[in-house]
Amino acid sequence: MFPQDTWYVACTPDEISDKPLGRMICGHRMVFYRGPEQRAVALEDFCPHRGAPLSLGKVCEGKLVCGYHGLEMGCDGKTVAMPGQRVHAFPGVRPFPVVERYGFIWVWPGDAAKADPALIPHLEWAVSPEWAYGGGLYHIGCDYRLMIDNLMDLTHETYVHSTSIGQKEIDETPCRTRVEGEEVITSRFMEGIQPPPFWQMALRMNGLPDDQPVDRWQICHFTPPSHVLIEVGVALAGHGGYDAPDAVKASSIVVDFITPETETSIWYFWGMARHFKPQDAELTAQIRQGQGGIFAEDQEMLERQQQNLLQWPDRKLLMLNIDAGGVQARKILDRIMAAEQAGTSSTSGAGA
Repeated sequence: MFPQDTWYVACTPDEISDKPLGRMICGHRMVFYRGPEQRAVALEDFCPHRGAPLSLGKVCEGKLVCGYHGLEMGCDGKTVAMPGQRVHAFPGVRPFPVVERYGFIWVWPGDAAKADPALIPHLEWAVSPEWAYGGGLYHIGCDYRLMIDNLMDLTHETYVHSTSIGQKEIDETPCRTRVEGEEVITSRFMEGIQPPPFWQMALRMNGLPDDQPVDRWQICHFTPPSHVLIEVGVALAGHGGYDAPDAVKASSIVVDFITPETETSIWYFWGMARHFKPQDAELTAQIRQGQGGIFAEDQEMLERQQQNLLQWPDRKLLMLNIDAGGVQARKILDRIMAAEQAGTSSTSGAGA
């Protein structure tokens, strides 16, 4: 189960630049395309004529044309025209609220009357010239909550990402979890350690030595329905760590937008917003490649974990102190879904 009355990242603008895109989100088959004035549109991916996927069609003058018999659909989900046929009395299909913002296309799969664009979380790094962003998309066969667990407990880095961002000090340094309203924050601060390979590269690219001790931080922020933004970075030791001046540190935000496809599969929009050398396109590409490889290491683990949970559904998972972030996130999600089922849901999201 997943919240419905909320905004999810559906796709990136380039995915609908030249043809419709079919994508299942929260169990709904949707088609995304550019309608009149190049505005992003989302409809139910079902042709009223014979049930063909509208995503197999094309866009002509802002209208979605079914690729089976040429039925034209308007952005409101109503039929417009069809060669040689009268179709205005045809039943329409469901339109979904869509907003294009911050380099993503967001969709609201629930009650359209509650879809307030102000509930899309504000992303300062997406609008500030002081930041650079590079990212990508993975399709992963796991429950979206398993990915939230993964991102809110970074102790797995020591083992899953041992050659890039993992190090023993992550295990040795306790983390702290707190809840502020509907936000869960898990933080870990490591002082006077050697930077792992990924952060050695980041220091070099920022013109800093990579062979000196650093202070390292990881601050994971979960907000519903399934957004996890992680403040990460290193600073040369003795300069204030997280609060050190920009001249002696390399810092970023790991961006994780997790969009459920089904109960056991997700669309995972990942990236890194960088707060140093934002104009360096080569550096953006290099970090994106490295980060993409790191996230690929998670995929097998999560998919195999999901298979085990399906194989042994009655086995209870153990909860340790390192699991607190994921546990608290699940409690918030349970409350939101219970309220939706009771018909008393308040929309979730952080206003701009």
